[in-house]
Amino acid sequence: MTEKIQDKVSGYESIRLENQLCFPLYACAKEVIRLYRKPLEDLNLTYTQYIVMMVLWEFGPMTEGELGRKVHLDSGTLAPLLKRLEKQGLVNRERPRSNERKLLVSLTETGEALKEKALAVPAAMQGCINLELDELLQLKHLLDKAMRSMQPENT
Repeated sequence: MTEKIQDKVSGYESIRLENQLCFPLYACAKEVIRLYRKPLEDLNLTYTQYIVMMVLWEFGPMTEGELGRKVHLDSGTLAPLLKRLEKQGLVNRERPRSNERKLLVSLTETGEALKEKALAVPAAMQGCINLELDELLQLKHLLDKAMRSMQPENT
């Protein structure tokens, strides 16, 4: 049987910031996103726009719903983001005649061309987290495992 964090800390100890798993995850994510600002300036993208563009570069056209599931964003957050990307000339949003309830998102030629410029981003981010390669791979593995365990079909 696996031991739980609550088994180790109880009472007021359980609400101390230093005993929370959520806080270092939140703070680290916030800091990494802050570090992305500089390399993303050249692309004129926010971090969230960048992850949407990465999905479209990798998988091609898809519905807004599919895109939202891949990037873990609800429609209320994704729709305005896509409108801004469309204004920038990077994506097209259109309703197919076959099903006008769906919104198909695809890259424009400009959006597709931005992929080449985006190749500089991972290189610029290299080393922003001061861990050894095996530690980074382990961290990624654990975060992926945690995300899978929190998916609706697993809760």
